[in-house]
Amino acid sequence: MKREPRLRIDGELRGESALPHVWSRCIGAGRANEALRADWQRQFAEVVAALGIRYIRFHGVFHDDMFVYRESYGGGFGPDTPLAAPVYTFSYVDKVFDFLVGCGVRPFVELGFMPRELATQTETVFWWGAHCSPPKDMARWVELVTRSVEHWIDRYGLDEVREWRFEVWNEPNLVPHFWTGTKTEYFELYELTVQAIKKIDPALKVGGPATSVFVPDDRYKGETEDRSAMLATAAAIEVDALDWRPVWIEDFIAWCGERELPIDFISTHLYPTDFAYGANGEAVHITRYADATVDDLTLLHELVRNSAYPEAEIHITEWSTSPSARDFIHDTPAAATSITRSYLKCATLADSISYWTFTDVFEEGGAGIGPFHGGFGLVNEGGIHKPTFHAFTMLGRLGDRLLLATPDGVVTRDSRTSAVSAVFYNYPEDMAMKGVGSANSYPAARALAEMGPSRRIHHSIGGLEPGTTFLVEIVDWEHGHAAEAWYRLGSPLNLSRAESEYLTGVADSLLRFALTVPDDGVLELDVELAPWAVMSLRQPA
Repeated sequence: MKREPRLRIDGELRGESALPHVWSRCIGAGRANEALRADWQRQFAEVVAALGIRYIRFHGVFHDDMFVYRESYGGGFGPDTPLAAPVYTFSYVDKVFDFLVGCGVRPFVELGFMPRELATQTETVFWWGAHCSPPKDMARWVELVTRSVEHWIDRYGLDEVREWRFEVWNEPNLVPHFWTGTKTEYFELYELTVQAIKKIDPALKVGGPATSVFVPDDRYKGETEDRSAMLATAAAIEVDALDWRPVWIEDFIAWCGERELPIDFISTHLYPTDFAYGANGEAVHITRYADATVDDLTLLHELVRNSAYPEAEIHITEWSTSPSARDFIHDTPAAATSITRSYLKCATLADSISYWTFTDVFEEGGAGIGPFHGGFGLVNEGGIHKPTFHAFTMLGRLGDRLLLATPDGVVTRDSRTSAVSAVFYNYPEDMAMKGVGSANSYPAARALAEMGPSRRIHHSIGGLEPGTTFLVEIVDWEHGHAAEAWYRLGSPLNLSRAESEYLTGVADSLLRFALTVPDDGVLELDVELAPWAVMSLRQPA
């Protein structure tokens, strides 16, 4: 029988507990059609190889540009020719899903949005004109879902599709952008959708309600949003003292429970921000405290476990430091440190926390302006790595057994290889537990670089094999930070080929050095981390 090593950390024998890699279970992307692009596919393949992503979720699998639902032939120059009955064509979706499955990744299928010919209202949101409305004919929606799921089973096999997740819609509480109906109309959509899918095979996994952010007021208690209920939130001085609650989750569980409808998973979004409309009608942007995600997930976890569906999985199908694709914090180490901290604190609280998104190839508001424009991505449009990419890579190299958890990071062991690894970070004390917030320009984001102080990370790890080499890698404001180098170049709007090559090199120029375990088998880790630094300790492959 193999004996596991007894490791002493800081002189103490350490027990172990599971460390689920919640960060790699699912990741987000903009819309299905973007996945047909060669650059999107190159970037995704790299992210999968580097980060071990297992699922991906995006909008628009039923949008017009995927051509799934057809009521007319499409004549081009002439008028469209109506068809006698709807036709379902999957060639575009097949190209996307074939690529994903070929990468070893499964779709986390967001069922939406409504095809134009089936929508009661059209072009409700986004540059690409998503149609986010109830259907003209619910029976035809059910047929669309049924034909789609049956096609995927025929193409990929029932055993495979049973491992997928089917999420009914996206953020239906945000009326009129992502849904033009009422709360009850969404619940009815879920009811008919889950019944249709379970009729195909009861083991297929379906969930919702895919609502947006927690809120501290009653704006979503009724059938549609009530902005008058936001006034106190908009005027609040201490927003972190308010009672933040999930949207629609309890109502959704009650509705389904009364009708004995299945819920295989609860899904929602956890951006640590909010917009509340004040008495003057203007939106007030709210940034919550650094532990908002942890506390929200703790509450959601308890709510689900104490509900009529205690075995339901919990999937956070969108999450980032903010919900803006023009937030320059996303391009900086501040985002990397913030997400590293939250992921490590939330690892046991959800079945997945899907970072939104893996790439800046993302067109909800049209393409971004410039190579660094505050996009969500771990990589920019040109594939240049951001500090968040390196943070994800460091998290991905952690083991699955937790040996030590501190306010500044973790030490882990891989149960298969016994390799020891660690991740530490410096979320600066000057932040006083405030969240990183948002910035509408890169110079505004640079204000965070003034936060401090540095932080000493000092631990001893005993019980190691003498002579073992460990690699330390650090990303911070001066290392692996391409947006800062771009800013110092004068923030060119259109990069030359030479500038692209230079910034690609800067992006991967982390601070690196090696440590060797001495004869006594005790590795001394003693590193001064700059503000916003994220550090990885690992044994090279």
